[in-house]
Amino acid sequence: MKKRILSVLFFIFSFQSFAQHIDRCPPSMGKYPRLHELLNSKIEEKKNARKSANEGVVRIPVVVHVIHNNANGALGGTNISDGQILSQIEVLNEDYRRKIGTPGYNNHPDGADMEIEFFLAPIDPEGRETNGINRVYSAKRSFSVLSDAYNLSDLAYWDSNRYLNIWVANLSGGYLGFAEFPFGNFEGLELQEVDEKIDGVIIDYRAFGRKMGAVEEPYNYGRTATHEIGHWLGLIHIWGDEYCGTDFCDDTPPAESANRTLTCNDILSNCRVRNSRNMIENFLDYTVDSCMNVFTNDQKARVRAILGISERRKQLVANADLFFEVQEPIVVKVLGNPVVGEHLECKIQVNQARDYSVEIVDPLGRKVYSKNFTSAFGQILKIPKKELGQGVRHLKVISGNLQFNYRLLVL
Repeated sequence: MKKRILSVLFFIFSFQSFAQHIDRCPPSMGKYPRLHELLNSKIEEKKNARKSANEGVVRIPVVVHVIHNNANGALGGTNISDGQILSQIEVLNEDYRRKIGTPGYNNHPDGADMEIEFFLAPIDPEGRETNGINRVYSAKRSFSVLSDAYNLSDLAYWDSNRYLNIWVANLSGGYLGFAEFPFGNFEGLELQEVDEKIDGVIIDYRAFGRKMGAVEEPYNYGRTATHEIGHWLGLIHIWGDEYCGTDFCDDTPPAESANRTLTCNDILSNCRVRNSRNMIENFLDYTVDSCMNVFTNDQKARVRAILGISERRKQLVANADLFFEVQEPIVVKVLGNPVVGEHLECKIQVNQARDYSVEIVDPLGRKVYSKNFTSAFGQILKIPKKELGQGVRHLKVISGNLQFNYRLLVL
């Protein structure tokens, strides 16, 4: 009986300690008003055009890098299970699709189906089959979201132009997670672009997934990843990271500050309207997981605007078809011909794992580039233009008795 009482007391202490010192993430990007003005102009353009290139369901390939300190590789603790990871992907799809019959559904009049779906990547950067889970041992016991992004990336990183990198680790400093905002040069608005090596999302292992394994209350519904990926897609906190600030979304009521309550009781603010109710159910607040289930229509419009102007987000979405089955044995697409940038980009899709080779020859038939792939799936090749020289070149993709030829002009 004494042992049971001690166990209960330890659980209560752990719950209170974990919950009371936690913030979901550092302040987001509310301090860049020119960026948000640009986004709003793009939203208006989209409304007037009625159609856009990124309309409809968008699918995003994910790699989960599990950074753990179990030297023998055993599951447990920071080396979370496949099941815990799969539960998180399930939560993301419930939340971003406002899926009926799940905790992600809501009947809020401003609630939106974001029309974004996530899937664990079935192909790694080398074109090999994978389950989208990458486990890496590190003797470092904890990581700071403020200073260890490059340390995490050095341990594990896949091309952020093709994958959403999610690093799951033991986080210090009282934060559950962090996400890189989609900065860059947006049509003349020059902001420091995020280094592609750290462009992704970082989540504490105790807040990744739903009600299983190492997940701890009250952050056990998987909403930390939903929240952080919202930042990665261009959303900011609903209080704008300042007293009665703005998130540039008209359908999220102004709030005095973050809602850090451990309950789902109504909270009132005195901003532009006295005693207005905070949208505590919004995924971009700080409320605990069980309160959250709403993205709004204006938040959806902002995300779609970001997908239209952020070059890296645009490229990732455009490259998602790399992971889908094709009817032909091999499909080859050259991204940009004539070749004017620093690289020739070539997208190869296959209907099953196969051996193939890629060659580039000059007009005299001399090879200027060649690479062989064994039992490989689709991938994107980025070949430095300096290796090709200038002028006419011929690209060949060969697999058994199949051969595909493309004429290139390298400027």
